[in-house]
Amino acid sequence: MHKKHVSITGLSTKNQETIPLLLPERSAEASGVQVFFTTRRGGVSQGSHASLNLAEHVGDDPVRVARNRAMLEAVWSGKVRQVCYLNQVHGATTVVLEGAPGARQPPNADAWATRQTGLLLAIMTADCAPVLFADATARVIGAAHAGWRGGLEGVLESCLQSMCRLGAQPARIIGWIGPCIRRQSYSVDIDFQTAFAKHGDKVALGYKKFFSEQNYTGTLQFDLPGYLQERLLFFGLQRERIHDVELCTYSENDEFFSHRRSTQQGLAPCGRQIGGIFLE
Repeated sequence: MHKKHVSITGLSTKNQETIPLLLPERSAEASGVQVFFTTRRGGVSQGSHASLNLAEHVGDDPVRVARNRAMLEAVWSGKVRQVCYLNQVHGATTVVLEGAPGARQPPNADAWATRQTGLLLAIMTADCAPVLFADATARVIGAAHAGWRGGLEGVLESCLQSMCRLGAQPARIIGWIGPCIRRQSYSVDIDFQTAFAKHGDKVALGYKKFFSEQNYTGTLQFDLPGYLQERLLFFGLQRERIHDVELCTYSENDEFFSHRRSTQQGLAPCGRQIGGIFLE
């Protein structure tokens, strides 16, 4: 892996099964908050889902997915009451957790916010960005699934607004942009760019700087994490409190699942990794 702003640690279960986790730099700034990203390594799934697939909706063996999820829960044993998953729909809805959701069906939403300890907010991705937030002073956390569509529709702002209603303040919030597809791997056509031109909100109106022409192809490249960071700055987060791990899901084939890469190779659907955050 081309290490950027992360350290790699292996956490073990009581059965000595080890899952490698990516810990973003400066996460210690958020005292009492645990932030991490999984890779595709360390699980039991096979084929295009190999090996730590945590998604139930991508055609993987349900028994293997359950085993992968159980392993993830086990490494946080004693710290996490429940790992909370969403049915992500590329929208802008945020669920505020006032207590553990139990075993009910995951809600249709793309972001979480809570001030409850021991609830691990999980965001599944395979090219979209997992964006994690913490206001350690207010002890409020959030997590968002931000692809281009959710970003454009305001999923980050929805999550942050929910956090603020729980007592967070933008100037105190730390944000982490996790592994996602990067500009050099994200080729798009002009119709993709047109969606930004038509949207019309103040951040989207500056969309052109996030697109660059790809030489000799007639296509464009889109800077998803750059666009998301711009939205965070516009909301009021401080630049020095926004941390990007700068890892590309598409190009890091051995480390991350990538929906785009798998589709191009005829291997879709692929697995999903997660970004996770919880209050200790």
